[in-house]
Amino acid sequence: METSPRTALVAGASGLVGGALLDTLLEDARYREVHSLGRRPLPHQHPKLVQHTVDFTRLDTQALPAAQDAFCALGTTLKKAGSQAAFRAVDHDYVLAFAHAARHAGAQRFVLVSALGANARSRIFYNRVKGEAEDALGAVGFESLVIVQPSLLLGAREEPQPAEQVMGAVSRVLAPLLRPLAARPIEGRTVARAMVTLAWRDAPGTRVVHSGELHALGA
Repeated sequence: METSPRTALVAGASGLVGGALLDTLLEDARYREVHSLGRRPLPHQHPKLVQHTVDFTRLDTQALPAAQDAFCALGTTLKKAGSQAAFRAVDHDYVLAFAHAARHAGAQRFVLVSALGANARSRIFYNRVKGEAEDALGAVGFESLVIVQPSLLLGAREEPQPAEQVMGAVSRVLAPLLRPLAARPIEGRTVARAMVTLAWRDAPGTRVVHSGELHALGA
């Protein structure tokens, strides 16, 4: 297993999991440099952080810095996207564009935040798009591909949704009853810690990690 300091690429650091992931990587001494890719700058300053403002529709024209690990937390909602086509552009097309660019930059490990229930054959549009993105990543050529599938995410969002706030409050109350179940809610920072742990396991091939296991890995 590689033990020397690594360089990481992160896409989607403005979101709940992505923000926690960026903080986790910056605090981790095993990473000497962290490059964040986004459509706008983040209010972050850190000696290890390099920010890149990018257009994900033209990412193939932008050379990324060399890195060993790539973490993808890109994602939106149908309501925020405004249409199914716009949602697919972010949760499928941007994810694949980042993956190809990261692989071209030398990344050997790719860790994606997907969703519990993702399935390319699902009748539910959201789950189907997530599943199609997962399947397409398998052809990019990473030595290690890790797909994490969290359930309902808890934590402070940049743009909180009223329905999610209600569901989050209810879930916190019911959490003790749901502990034996893989579908119990999970904190965004727990998912982030689990992603970094999985990146350092260096397991070759593709691995899908469900929410129940993420609780243990990110504790």
